[in-house]
Amino acid sequence: MDDRAAFVDVPWAGCTLRIEHAWVNPQAKGQPLLVFLHEGLGSLSAWRDFPARLCARLGWRGLVYSRPGHGASTLPDDLTDWAPDYLHRQARELLPALLQALGVTDPPWLRGHSDGGSIALLHAACAPVAGVIAIAPHLFVEERSVQGIAAAREQYLRTDLPERLARHHAEAEGMFWRWNRVWLSPAFRDWNIEAEVARVRAPVLAVQGVDDAYGTLAQIRRIAALCPGTRVVELPACGHAVHRDQPEALMQCCLEFARDHHPVLLDAAP
Repeated sequence: MDDRAAFVDVPWAGCTLRIEHAWVNPQAKGQPLLVFLHEGLGSLSAWRDFPARLCARLGWRGLVYSRPGHGASTLPDDLTDWAPDYLHRQARELLPALLQALGVTDPPWLRGHSDGGSIALLHAACAPVAGVIAIAPHLFVEERSVQGIAAAREQYLRTDLPERLARHHAEAEGMFWRWNRVWLSPAFRDWNIEAEVARVRAPVLAVQGVDDAYGTLAQIRRIAALCPGTRVVELPACGHAVHRDQPEALMQCCLEFARDHHPVLLDAAP
């Protein structure tokens, strides 16, 4: 990945945001573009080298960015908390505006983790995409999700989690509490995107760790029920952060999925 993160001005929510982003493997001109959508506490830098490694294996280009309020990306001045529709707005408003600002015109591939997986599916339900790789996405709120996010709150209050998050976010405290409060709010318990996912027509790869602390396998199995042809991969000895727990297994299933749906995929690496 190009370590020189850049910024682009993106109009959203009645203001102009500065969105931190980086291009991966930009020399692979003419190859598909894979957009990386990070988790609820993620950012551009929190991916570390995974986007570069995956794009090298695929021979594709990549785009990594930090959502508003994450990493070094800015927020609207008047935004203090996310509303329950924040993932819908990221998928339907912010992501299209970012792609337009960066001059992306061809339907991209989307690779999203956790909240980012939900955003990928929501975007694919309303805009053309070449394919979706959804890693530990959320379609509905489970008790395990609520328990995991409540546990994260205790970790933030009692461990070095604030310091670790501060390595990747300019304003880590506000970022954490916006995410934590909306997921634990009573209004979010009824959040559900099954109707939207049923409209996805692009090929979907859904991957989840068997030991995921933030959701059960019912999440990706439901995608398969709603979107016939979905490839489901359930990885043993793997938690929520699949790209850290099982990176080689994840890369291999991504490579196989991409080859099946993009026949001219370059064999950049074995």
